[in-house]
Amino acid sequence: MIFEVHIPAFPLNQFVESFIYYRDYNPEHSIDRFLPDGNVNIVIDLKDRPQYIYDNETLKEIQACRHVWFSGIRNSFITIPSGKESEMFIINFHKGRSYPFVEMPLHELTDSVVDGDLVLTNEIMNLREMILESVLIQQKFLVVENYLVKKFRSKLIINPFIEFAVNKILSSPNQLSIEQISAKVGYSQKHLIKLFKDNVGLTPKGFLKIIRFQKAIEEIAAAKITDWTGIAYESGYYDQAHFINDFKAFSGYTPQQYLQKQYDHLNYIRVD
Repeated sequence: MIFEVHIPAFPLNQFVESFIYYRDYNPEHSIDRFLPDGNVNIVIDLKDRPQYIYDNETLKEIQACRHVWFSGIRNSFITIPSGKESEMFIINFHKGRSYPFVEMPLHELTDSVVDGDLVLTNEIMNLREMILESVLIQQKFLVVENYLVKKFRSKLIINPFIEFAVNKILSSPNQLSIEQISAKVGYSQKHLIKLFKDNVGLTPKGFLKIIRFQKAIEEIAAAKITDWTGIAYESGYYDQAHFINDFKAFSGYTPQQYLQKQYDHLNYIRVD
């Protein structure tokens, strides 16, 4: 398997966390359950056959994705291919910072995987051909980085209010309230919620719940002894029942079931 990661330089690195290129990945299973992680990304498929999204229960194909697609922030898990025999280039955005690259409010794309030509600028849609024309992997990374900087430089401006709110939630998912964030940024809760939905894709409360869930997954992975009460507390939950309910809502499993099913990648669970 070939798996390469590239961190772009300033100013693009303020918005793009990483580029990922992989091919020749051949796991034994063919379908994964992908859990909400608070991220948004653009997937560029370098092969011509479609990739499918599956019904979570029946595993029947319900959507075909081709060439370039945008994957919005998620409130619920999704059933997708495992990446077997694929060749992909993925643009991973920092949490809450994909807004310069999309031509509509992010909440319109929540829980959606959308064909790129419906929501992305022509600049990004042109990238696939440029990647295919580049022979070396590092060339692919640099071509994409240079092109995005050239085309989007004027839009690479951080919204300070969204930046503050997102960072507060990421740093303290167990210690803050939306009221406190509103007081700090000087906006009403209603206005903050609208800004957050437009630029992140969820309400601040919805984003906070996903970050708490992610914290729980990390605590489970790090724990040598599975103390569910302790994990719930460290992840910012008031009690174990609240923790279990949220965990089932986001993953479809109890924490104990997740522990038994999870494999090398924290947000992926083998399905078939």
